[in-house]
Amino acid sequence: MKPLLITDCDEVLLHMVRHFGTWLDEAHAIDFRMSGGDFASSMARADGTVLERDEMWALLDGFFPAQMGRQTLVPHARTALATLAEQADIVVLTNLQDHCRSHRIEQLAAHGIVHRVECNQGGKGTPVARLVAEYGASVAVFVDDLAVHHQSVADEAPGVHRLHMVSEPTLAPHVPPAPAAHARIDDWTEAQRWIEARFAERAPART
Repeated sequence: MKPLLITDCDEVLLHMVRHFGTWLDEAHAIDFRMSGGDFASSMARADGTVLERDEMWALLDGFFPAQMGRQTLVPHARTALATLAEQADIVVLTNLQDHCRSHRIEQLAAHGIVHRVECNQGGKGTPVARLVAEYGASVAVFVDDLAVHHQSVADEAPGVHRLHMVSEPTLAPHVPPAPAAHARIDDWTEAQRWIEARFAERAPART
């Protein structure tokens, strides 16, 4: 069986937070600062009031899918996936509501990335385990920017190699390496080599 790559989209394949911040300022006069690395406390009104979680989720729902056209491609992501696709199956596992799936497929295709897309809500461990079983993959790699998902995959699919990637250069220095990931690489050129090495080993990850 072929290797399997399961990758997140936002801040892995496409830049999101920089464009989300611009939209928040333009459309809602909300200041968005990710210098602390905490998304939940990153949005504030002009008077300094930090938005509540419910307000934050409502704004994210306003960005997806209406403002997805603002997003830009992460450097080298398309080339890396094209090369990896020569030997592996690839699935984009994105935490969006299901009604956004067709928009995400079209969005990625516009950037030259055409692979299976699955939407998810919550931890990614269960869907990753399901995909590995479905494909019967000889070896699998998971790429995501959020530590919580690496922990979820470690719990539910421990044999999957886990690569932590934060592609936004203004955000990456403020995000510590995910404890449950096997490696942290924020550049696709280097990440491609790491993934290829895992594929070549054809062995499950060591938990």
